[in-house]
Amino acid sequence: MLVDCAIYRDGTRIDDAGDVSGASERAAAEGAFAWIGLHEPSAEEFAAVTAEFHLHELLVEDALKAHQRAKIEQYGDVWFVVLKTAGYHNPDEVVVGEIQFIIGPAFLITIRHGHATPLTDLRAHLERDGRILELGPPAVLYAVADRVVDDYVLVIEELEVDVDEAEAAVFSDERLNPAERIFGLKRQVLELLRNVMPMSEVMTDLERADGLLRESPLQHYFRDVHDHLQRVLGRLELVRDLLTDALNANLAQVSVRQNNDMRTISAWAALIAAPTMLAGVWGMNFRNMPELDWAAGYPVAIGSMLVVVGLLWWQFKRSGWL
Repeated sequence: MLVDCAIYRDGTRIDDAGDVSGASERAAAEGAFAWIGLHEPSAEEFAAVTAEFHLHELLVEDALKAHQRAKIEQYGDVWFVVLKTAGYHNPDEVVVGEIQFIIGPAFLITIRHGHATPLTDLRAHLERDGRILELGPPAVLYAVADRVVDDYVLVIEELEVDVDEAEAAVFSDERLNPAERIFGLKRQVLELLRNVMPMSEVMTDLERADGLLRESPLQHYFRDVHDHLQRVLGRLELVRDLLTDALNANLAQVSVRQNNDMRTISAWAALIAAPTMLAGVWGMNFRNMPELDWAAGYPVAIGSMLVVVGLLWWQFKRSGWL
């Protein structure tokens, strides 16, 4: 669907277009550029854009196909860039999307797939402060890339909270087993890493894309985004390692608890077995058993059982088995 379509000159919005028809000619006549924003367009909806800007068929195929790898490609004087977005929508759930950019000499087409990193408020912010828009379509790419990386930081902060909760559950006295949650979080982090890591290569290519930036000061801006992205990747790898350690610690805790349970069970079995053994000895029906003729035989038997059980209980308690 068409989200917005406008023409910008010298950082100012000068024309609102109801559709993309004629946007290329109007922008060229004004010495400006057109910015068309789309959200998950269908092939029929994108056909008008293709006809208006004469896009390459392979570029059109990639633009309509979501879940692309982050990349940058050139088709003549038109550039195609894919950035991966991320958002934290539900507890323990990271949603990955993408924003595609088709950048020409006098136009910019943004195609958003997924619900992470909406561009409506960013467009409004750029229009209020036109310094970035003055630098043309590649400057919008920079602004969006900077917002995307900032959203990564927000996702990582939420994941770090989840990791702290999982670690607390591992060492909790409530005998919880958060292995399923830890494994689920690790899958989320690995999926995020799989999508974010190629972004570093894209940022490097953008720094060196002289044909796209045309000696503008944007190389420095993209270098700054690249630096932020490297810090994001470092934090993501740390979160991944923490989850791995938490999973290993949880397995160790489960093993320790099982050992403790087995020791406790063994101790109680020994406490029960000792009087059972003594009762079995005195319960044998032999004729020549002197204890059978003692008046104190029964109290001695019961007392012996209590003494043995008491000694065993004290020893198990002292060793931590009970």
